[in-house]
Amino acid sequence: MKEFVVTPWEVKGKVDYEKLVRNFGIELLDERILAQLKKHTGELHYFLERKIFFAHKYFDLILKEFEKGNKFYLYTGRAPAGPVHLGHLVPWIFAKWLQDKFNSILIFQIPDEEKFFFKDDLSLEDTKKWAYENILDIIAIGFDPKKTKIFLDTEYAGHLYKYACMVAKKVTLSTTKALFGFKDSNNLGEIFYTCMQSVPAFLPTIWEKKPTNCLIPCAVDQDVHFRLTRDIAPKLGFPKPATILCKFLPSLTQGGKMSTSVENTAIFTTDTPEKVRTKIIKYAFSGGRKTVKEHRKKGGIPEIDVSYQYLTFFLEDTKKLKQIYEDYKSGKMLTGELKEITIEVLNKFLQEHQKRRERAKEKIEEFMLRD
Repeated sequence: MKEFVVTPWEVKGKVDYEKLVRNFGIELLDERILAQLKKHTGELHYFLERKIFFAHKYFDLILKEFEKGNKFYLYTGRAPAGPVHLGHLVPWIFAKWLQDKFNSILIFQIPDEEKFFFKDDLSLEDTKKWAYENILDIIAIGFDPKKTKIFLDTEYAGHLYKYACMVAKKVTLSTTKALFGFKDSNNLGEIFYTCMQSVPAFLPTIWEKKPTNCLIPCAVDQDVHFRLTRDIAPKLGFPKPATILCKFLPSLTQGGKMSTSVENTAIFTTDTPEKVRTKIIKYAFSGGRKTVKEHRKKGGIPEIDVSYQYLTFFLEDTKKLKQIYEDYKSGKMLTGELKEITIEVLNKFLQEHQKRRERAKEKIEEFMLRD
């Protein structure tokens, strides 16, 4: 099998999640942890039941401390370099569920300097413009403005920089080379950026003036940043942040994840119903057979069918999802029929999201932290 690539900046090939767990030193969300979580939430989000959120680091300790009466903050983020696509929403949707269930404050970092450092064709003005566009999508998820604090790194640097310097002093060049694969040709901003990304994990302790835990819902490719943070935190007197990690929403085409930079791999939150239809019909990789006759006889392969995979992320009705799986697997349902269902589900989701996104334009200042 062709080797896959997973870094914070690139995901290519068919991802072997079991291998990632071994290589990244993370742990699977097992039945014991899920049962412990359910004691507090009363139910499990379907992302957990379907193993979309599948791994963690120190989440069990977060729950253990919570049972002692010690609250935790949530922290996630978005590096602005273009429009938001459906894959970006997955950790945010789950973060909202956690916020609702645990009454947690959410820190939402917008590292508008990151893509500036990594992409030659982006200015800081570009990333700031995209940041405020992306914030509309964040607010549209439905976070509580009284418990959600959004900031741009360049606008909140006065509060962040001191602690980023403390992190930077503890991080060697050889560590960043080993963790991120950096070479001598990487610019200094790329190397320093991860120090800024560590700081929001420390803000709960700084704000509360006592050790306070932080849980980071994010895609699994981002855990490497927090591997560094976990190593540094005790040296600076902060608790190690925990992560709860999700799989990638697949690219429309086979292999890898959705990418903002490649239009035909992604469905964006601002896409019209007609555009969503065109992308699914034209680009969504099919698990169907070459002919209708063969499909009826052998059945489709939902495990590799992109339309079916999207339904596992965005169709909440588990009973209906199971029926679709069985009908497609048996050959009763054809690829065209599966695509039509997916188009309907995604457009219904986006129609509601876009309404909330429009209303968010009047609410931005309710969420923002500034120096």
